[in-house]
Amino acid sequence: MDINETIKTQLADNPIILYMKGSPQAPQCGFSAKTSQALMACGERFAFVNILDNQELREGLKVYSSWPTYPQLYVSGELVGGCDIIMEMSENGELAKLVKEAAKQAEA
Repeated sequence: MDINETIKTQLADNPIILYMKGSPQAPQCGFSAKTSQALMACGERFAFVNILDNQELREGLKVYSSWPTYPQLYVSGELVGGCDIIMEMSENGELAKLVKEAAKQAEA
């Protein structure tokens, strides 16, 4: 399967997905750790992909998103941003609102 198709499928199948280095339980970089902690604090389930496990995905996602760094958070198929944006949204309450709304829509 083409890497863009793989990405599109992952985004379609997961209303909240974090592309990160490592896993939420064992992040492999500080930015991924902060981002996954902020996301876990929202109290909703989310999918994650360890981009260190797949070089083709790691490079392909940068092109797909036009975002050069990781982590990358997608909600409802749309790129939300990386660590700095997620931390800002977490602090002002926007992240929890966005994540809860996406989880609610996915259940409907």
